[in-house]
Amino acid sequence: MSDRLVAVASLLIDIEHEVRVMGLWESEMPSAEALSSTEPFAIDSLCFPQWLQFIFIPKMLFLVDQQSLPASCSIAPMAEEFFAQSKNAVVLIRHLRAIDNLLSH
Repeated sequence: MSDRLVAVASLLIDIEHEVRVMGLWESEMPSAEALSSTEPFAIDSLCFPQWLQFIFIPKMLFLVDQQSLPASCSIAPMAEEFFAQSKNAVVLIRHLRAIDNLLSH
């Protein structure tokens, strides 16, 4: 496994950990309808932490396993917008910026 794949996998673990620390990790999965949204970040059916937990992290772990990472990524701006009024999201946003940088450069 390449260093880039290992770095992405490690960041995904860090992102999950941070969402859990923030108390935003959910025990129940949203409905199939909510998960099948075609809007960016499933903004019409999920809040951003739900999107991270139920769509982004699983999809990225699958892509790491398949050794087929996307050519670019831009998640940090959405996190910055969602958590604009929260000071406890600094670490999560830092991890998301790192994912963006790894996949976009």
